[in-house]
Amino acid sequence: MWKEFKTFVMRGNVLDLAVGVIIGTAFGKIVTSLVNDIIMPPVGLLLGKVNFVDLFINLSGTAYPTLKAAKDAGAATINYGAFLTTVLDFLIVSFIIFLLIRGINQLMRPLVPAAPPPAPTTKECPYCFTSIPIKATRCPNCTSEL
Repeated sequence: MWKEFKTFVMRGNVLDLAVGVIIGTAFGKIVTSLVNDIIMPPVGLLLGKVNFVDLFINLSGTAYPTLKAAKDAGAATINYGAFLTTVLDFLIVSFIIFLLIRGINQLMRPLVPAAPPPAPTTKECPYCFTSIPIKATRCPNCTSEL
């Protein structure tokens, strides 16, 4: 069993997948930092000095100035600011992945156009529906003139 597992893990596909997951995780952290530290602060400033991380709805009925204060008090909250940030993060990651896949697909396209399909060599008799040579003027099966 150990030998089979070792063979499975050492196959190229599994190693490629592992490398892809590690790089994807690191890339996700970069995009999260881009959204939280670079994109959202100017957007919040343009929308009236709003810190998106502090946007929340308090379900307990007690007023709290920040999300941290509400969490420290154990209040139930709906953190829609964090949700909006996560959605923006997802949209950026998915758009960049779309662009990467699109670029890879364009590189994988053959450089020479595909050859046109060969001209047909047979046709179908309209009377008996058998296949006959394209140059035939009479069907050899039903003897109809074409």
